Amino acid sequence: MADASAWSRFQFGFTVTFHYLFPQLTMGLALLIVVLKIMALRGKDARRTHCADLARFWGRIFGINFAIGVVTGIPMEFQFGTNWARFSDATGGVIGFTLALEGMLAFVAEASFLGLFLFGEKRLSPRAHFFSALMLFLGSWTSGYFIVVTNAFMQHPVGYAAGEGGRLTLVDAGAYLLNPWAIWEYAHVMSAATMTGAFVVAAVSAYWLLMRQHEEHARIALRLGVVVALLACVAQVFPTGDRQGKLVAEDQRPALAAMEGKFDSSAHAEMALVGQPNVEERRLENPIEVPAVLSFLSYGSFGATVTGLNDVPRDRWPDNVELLYYAYHVMVGLGTLLTALALGSAALLWRGRLYRTRPVLWLLMLAFPMPYLATTAGWMTAELGRQPWTVYGVLRTAEGSSSNVAAGDVVFSTVGFMGLYLLLGLLFVFLVGRQIGRGPAPAPAGEHG
Repeated sequence: MADASAWSRFQFGFTVTFHYLFPQLTMGLALLIVVLKIMALRGKDARRTHCADLARFWGRIFGINFAIGVVTGIPMEFQFGTNWARFSDATGGVIGFTLALEGMLAFVAEASFLGLFLFGEKRLSPRAHFFSALMLFLGSWTSGYFIVVTNAFMQHPVGYAAGEGGRLTLVDAGAYLLNPWAIWEYAHVMSAATMTGAFVVAAVSAYWLLMRQHEEHARIALRLGVVVALLACVAQVFPTGDRQGKLVAEDQRPALAAMEGKFDSSAHAEMALVGQPNVEERRLENPIEVPAVLSFLSYGSFGATVTGLNDVPRDRWPDNVELLYYAYHVMVGLGTLLTALALGSAALLWRGRLYRTRPVLWLLMLAFPMPYLATTAGWMTAELGRQPWTVYGVLRTAEGSSSNVAAGDVVFSTVGFMGLYLLLGLLFVFLVGRQIGRGPAPAPAGEHG
């Protein structure tokens, strides 16, 4: 990785991966906080108090995540100008629309209502405080939609026209905002964020139960976390994962072939469960395959033909087939394990045995990194699969980087980001660990529940 473009890709990949550790939890928690507030409004006596305590507790975790997410998101905005000037010049007339909407509307609304939610409970009625939680949720998820629309344009560009000098302009805002890629990508991303939030809630609750702390709160939160985790895991597979996969099969056939390590086109195409892609010899080594399943999952027919990489021009291949293949399989493997854990936990919950089944509580507590790893692998799959394009079929990655930035400059700033993010990560762990240790403390005297 000697050239500046490669280092710029590495830097953006590193910063966006670290940044996304935080928004995915805030978006997942936003939904769960709304559910807890509804439970508090409808509950009675102790249950009402416990649900309000939990909403307040997870609101504090949300606030910490939000703050770190803001700080880690700012460098990416600057990278568009410093490292990716040609990309920004070519596409700013399109993606600037949604990035501006995200910053001026959704983000501002999210930040404003977060302040009301965290500091206004004492002054607001219970229903008004619930409204602040609802608006926080809507702001968070609307912000996510505008970002996903931007990414979906890069995956499947619509609603634009190419003008002088190759600059893209937005000519159909409706087509751009309602891009089919954006709708299904958004559903898939948000169900993944919900899965992350639910497993984090379940992990903290399991920890409290194992430590015999805050047990009444922990039972309520664990039940919520397990149920929502199961629903989110199912949504990840169908319909969102199914439709996302079919869009890749329709519009990014080289990506699908690389994800599956498929070099030869064939009908009744097999799905590779495991194997090692040998790109030099153009074959998948030591495969364990399920016949015809890939054809069915991709096109809805067992006899459909799936295009292999050998029938794609070499300059249109994803530029790191091996990493794309493994990222995809890590995502699927972790998703399968998380679904099995959620299903088993839900079965124990239904039988009334989950709270005292310590091995499963340990599994739930230790599983919290897995959604983060799965979503990271999922985004790697999407972004590596889009290569060698920044805007698929329109602008190549090599044509998007800044032409007057030296590799040494990018390396220097990358090392700086790594050091800064290490400190931010340690600060985050300290702050969240302190909150978990304190637990869902009751509201101060005089606060509305």
